[in-house]
Amino acid sequence: MSTTMNRDVDAAPVDIETTRETVRLLLGPDDVPEALPAVPTGLDTLTMLLRGQLALLIPEVEAKASRLPKGSIPRYCALACVGEAAGKLRLGDGGTPAVRVAVARKLARSAKALCDHYDGLDGEAAPEGRKP
Repeated sequence: MSTTMNRDVDAAPVDIETTRETVRLLLGPDDVPEALPAVPTGLDTLTMLLRGQLALLIPEVEAKASRLPKGSIPRYCALACVGEAAGKLRLGDGGTPAVRVAVARKLARSAKALCDHYDGLDGEAAPEGRKP
């Protein structure tokens, strides 16, 4: 019975497109400070959503990266991003509106990077028994 429950939890899908859309709401298309969009309504909801998306993405990216050879640069970069994202999850939400926006945008940048690694690592791993 517990095995089935673990499989259901383990099989929770990572929705990359929804994550990317959430990121776009907070960072805009260019992700440069001078072009940041206005703070969206529902900032607290977006922040909670990003935290949940990061919690799903971190183990997925870590698992994909762990399948690559230990000296691999894509593996190293993805695992560094995983560590950075895990650190961002430990940030508090902030007491002032400016800090809450800054935290949300930090989470969004981590989510964006993890999405890129999630997509990019698919082409990095060679099938069993074949060299890239």
